[in-house]
Amino acid sequence: MAIFYQHTINPTTKLGVWHITEDESFFLERVTLQREITHPHKRLQHLAGKYLLQHLFPDFPHHLIQIADTRKPFLLNEEYHFSISHCGNYAAVIVSKDHRVGIDIELLSPKVESIKHKFLNTVELTWLKNTGLQSLTTLWSAKEAVFKWFGGGDVDFREHICFDRMGSKTISGRFLKNGEIEFELHHERMEDIILAYLYTALV
Repeated sequence: MAIFYQHTINPTTKLGVWHITEDESFFLERVTLQREITHPHKRLQHLAGKYLLQHLFPDFPHHLIQIADTRKPFLLNEEYHFSISHCGNYAAVIVSKDHRVGIDIELLSPKVESIKHKFLNTVELTWLKNTGLQSLTTLWSAKEAVFKWFGGGDVDFREHICFDRMGSKTISGRFLKNGEIEFELHHERMEDIILAYLYTALV
């Protein structure tokens, strides 16, 4: 067992990060592989994510997961809202019975520097003048988490996801596609991983 981090947000919402040290057989004894994934490591990440859903909520019907055209996994009856993310040897999930959710994890890597103008608007770029790789990776992970929370695809990260304030543990902002929704997103660093997550209603 390799639960790396677990957090109960409220009685109906939990998240967890799994450090993948097991081989594929460990997960296949506990969860099913519903679609063909040829790359061995991606398959392992996928299985770890499904196992973690069940680890957080033992009655989670992982065998009923479907994939939308936007690639968002979902349950038809929406008994649970959930989001999954992978990077390296880690899988992260957030699950809620009440709220739309989104989660993302990223390894700290200088590669994100080369794409910052594709996902940050001019205001957000000014925040980075006196900061480093951690802040940049946090903003990237946060925008990915909002994108997954929305789940509808076709989102312009610069125009539709606007952050107003970045604190040490939270980011406040607005989602501007099809109206305006204010949100507060949570983030933290764990070793060389940035975790960002969001749970709120989509109104």
